Amino acid sequence: MWGLLIGTTGAVIVSLIFNREKTWKGIKSGARMFINLLPPFITVLILVAFVLTLLPKEILIQLMGEEAGLTGFAIAAVLGSISLIPGFIAYPLSAILIKNGLGYPVIAVFITTLMMVGIVTLPLESKYFGWKAAVTRNLFSLTGALIIGVAIALLWKII
Repeated sequence: MWGLLIGTTGAVIVSLIFNREKTWKGIKSGARMFINLLPPFITVLILVAFVLTLLPKEILIQLMGEEAGLTGFAIAAVLGSISLIPGFIAYPLSAILIKNGLGYPVIAVFITTLMMVGIVTLPLESKYFGWKAAVTRNLFSLTGALIIGVAIALLWKII
C-alpha cells in the first residue's frame, strides 16, 4: 500500500513539473469522479452490512462457504447474474464476504457472473443483438464463470 502511495505521489510531482495546468485539471477531474462514485459505494456497503447483520455468519458460511460446493456456486451465480454492481464496488464487497467466511471459488463465480452475465440487462442487449445472441452470450458467460470457480477450487486444494 505504501508503495502505491509513494509511486502515485511521485508521479503527480513529476506531472506537476512538466505541466502544472493539466495536472491540476486531472486532479480536479479525479476528485469529481471520486465524489460521484462515493454515494453508490457507500449505499452498497450499507446494504451489505445490513444483510451481514441480519444473516448469521454460520448460515452465510453454510450456504456459500468453502464447503457449500455446488450450492454455493449456484447461489453466487444467481446473485451475480441478477445484480447490477460496478467493479469498483464489487471488489471491496468481495473482500468483506471473504472475511466473513466465503470461499475464493464462490467469490470467483460471483464476480465473474457479476461482470459477464446480465439478466437485468438482457432485454436491452437483445434489442441490439437479438434474443438468440444475447441468451447465447449469457449462457457461455455463465458456463465460463462456473468453470472458473471449479478451476479455482481445484487450484485452492492443490496449493
